[in-house]
Amino acid sequence: MRLLRSTAAILIALVVSFFFGACLSFAATSLKVAPQKKQVTGPYNIEADLFTYERDTDTYQAQGNVIITFKGGFLKADSVTINKQTGDSWAEGNVFINSDGDILEGEVAFFNLDDKTGTLYKGKVFFAKSHMYLKGDEIEKKGEADYFLKNADATTCDGEKPAWRFKARELDVTVDGYGTIKDGSFQIKNTPVLYLPWMLFPAKTTRQSGFLFPHISYSSENGIDVEVPFFWAISESTDATFYQRYIGERGYKQGIEYRYAPSKDTFGTIYTDYIKDHKSESEIKDALTRDWQDSRNRWSYYINHETTFSPGFYFRTDLRKVSDHWYFRDFSNYNYYLENYSQSQTNRFEKVSFRGDQSLTSLDSTARLVKSSGFYNFTALAQYTDDLRYNSNDATMQRYPELTFTTIRHPVFNSAFNFEMTSIYDYFYRNVGEKGHYGDISPIISRTVSFGDYAQFTPFTGVRGTFWDSSGESGTPDKQDSRTMGIVGTTASTEAFRIYDIGKGEGLEKIRHSIKPEITYTYAAVSQGDRPVYVANIDSTNQLIYSLSNYLTTRSRGKDGKPFYREVLRLKLTQSYDIKLARENTSGGSSGKEFGPVGLEADVNPFEYLYYHADAAFDQNTGDWIRSNHDVTVKDARGDSATIGYRYTKGGSLGYNYLVQPGYVTTTNTGVQTAIRELNLALKGKITKSLNLFYVLRRNEVDAVSLETTYGFEYTQQCWGMQVSYQDTTDDKRVMVIFSLTGLGKVGGMSSPVSF
Repeated sequence: MRLLRSTAAILIALVVSFFFGACLSFAATSLKVAPQKKQVTGPYNIEADLFTYERDTDTYQAQGNVIITFKGGFLKADSVTINKQTGDSWAEGNVFINSDGDILEGEVAFFNLDDKTGTLYKGKVFFAKSHMYLKGDEIEKKGEADYFLKNADATTCDGEKPAWRFKARELDVTVDGYGTIKDGSFQIKNTPVLYLPWMLFPAKTTRQSGFLFPHISYSSENGIDVEVPFFWAISESTDATFYQRYIGERGYKQGIEYRYAPSKDTFGTIYTDYIKDHKSESEIKDALTRDWQDSRNRWSYYINHETTFSPGFYFRTDLRKVSDHWYFRDFSNYNYYLENYSQSQTNRFEKVSFRGDQSLTSLDSTARLVKSSGFYNFTALAQYTDDLRYNSNDATMQRYPELTFTTIRHPVFNSAFNFEMTSIYDYFYRNVGEKGHYGDISPIISRTVSFGDYAQFTPFTGVRGTFWDSSGESGTPDKQDSRTMGIVGTTASTEAFRIYDIGKGEGLEKIRHSIKPEITYTYAAVSQGDRPVYVANIDSTNQLIYSLSNYLTTRSRGKDGKPFYREVLRLKLTQSYDIKLARENTSGGSSGKEFGPVGLEADVNPFEYLYYHADAAFDQNTGDWIRSNHDVTVKDARGDSATIGYRYTKGGSLGYNYLVQPGYVTTTNTGVQTAIRELNLALKGKITKSLNLFYVLRRNEVDAVSLETTYGFEYTQQCWGMQVSYQDTTDDKRVMVIFSLTGLGKVGGMSSPVSF
């Protein structure tokens, strides 16, 4: 009996112990493991439905909704075995690993929590930075950013059935670097279209070495045209791009661009190209002629460099040169200069300030040293000009050196008087024609007098002296003489405005309308000798220039409650009245054209999707527009847009236009101008979310010919895009197809140790 009671007590104790232990096992679902410092770089947080610990092997076995958090990520799986000493983990069932933003998924994985290496079976990887997906039977993570896959797929497309993918027996890839494919293919919708025994492809978002996407086109003038650039990231502050180009009708063209930025104060770009042109050419274009029957060496170069020695003190070069004056006509549709053309020049490595096409008439190379300090500026300039309109450049005037010293308007010894001055020295040189020295200095003293808030008067006076010493062809006399101009005048202006309250809250709140009339009177007496051709003519002046400006400015409040302002209208009318001509007309010695053309400037921007600009001049004496330029841009929130530009300049001799402002008098010799009437049109229609149509027209209305007509479409998807265009110019017809795979082949800007 005692034995039975003892046995029962033991059984009850075993059952209670088992039940209580099980409860403890299920209750303790979270444990923080502090690893030994010699083997582990940081602690792990383990969460699971059930886990056990084996002291002999120093391992934990976690089962059921396992979540392990480690430095830089976490691991999820149905069950995980972890070695505390080595950091090795063996995960099974719905494995999900987030390692520094990259996602790994599979059925079974061996993963080291310390060095973040391991192998994933029947899995896939997602690179967040490059938006790239990888799949493979076996995925080995060899390092922090290196992967090796067997029987693999690679794509940047979302979804289980990607629009395109690379498929390979073996694939090596580096995050934000490059991948290599062995025994693979390129597939579209799971259909192989290209066999790839070996290929290198980019998987990067930052600046890396490698091939860029090729340029492929066909034209009636040059035939097939293929360019394959290679980008070399030499260092953090230097890189180079090699352009290998085959032009069917001309031959092989090689180019290289080298960019550098060793510090925040020094940067530059050097580009050059060369081709042995095999195409025979015989033609006449305006004053240009050629009869090329043999191969010719053709080249170009571009050097842009800038060094800032101290604030306001810098040196800059913009050197441009081509082998012949036909260069931009023959390579008008596609060249380095067109691809890197930038009007804003905010990017220090995109500073090609001219459009390198057939419309380019001259090419300037300059080197300048500039020192600015407070009110003063000193510039030393050397300039060489290629006139691309003629075979010879011998008669083109060059300037080297040119020295300019300028002071902007500033108080004289803290007095009420202001002083400003412009001075310049030039040496004009050319092989044929007059050349020589030129100097000009123009100091001006002025004073601004205000009558409350109602009006301002600024009388000014000064003198302008011009000196020259020229020589011409052999046997022609030299010209050494000078010109003196005395200047006196005044400017008067006032402004009236009114503010209209529209409402409160979100949207338009106020409108400010201001009117600013201004009038300037200038009298200038001139005494001058015999001038060389490079000294502009200036006659005595006695004239008024008056203008009336209107401004509309709105104040609105956005959804965030912050106010913002928009100048919705600027309208300025300007005209001059020549008192000298009026007096001559009274005495019967003038043509009576004392009133100058009426100038019109307008900017209209009532809301975000509409902009209009006008610049025109109307001659009321003849009833003709002598200049009329208009630009209108209309767009919508969808992405549709239309831009229309009209350019008109009346031909013939327009004489001299006097531009008089307080502080200086300049003369622009308009000479004999060729009539210009040109229409520019650019349309873009967003047909669907993915499909855009575009149309470009440039037409010379004087000769009734189209300079350029381009039709095309661009189709984009989440992971790829295509652009197809047909371009018809006066010299060529061209078909271009551009195919891009999103996330591949893009190279970022210069990555240097300084902030740009």
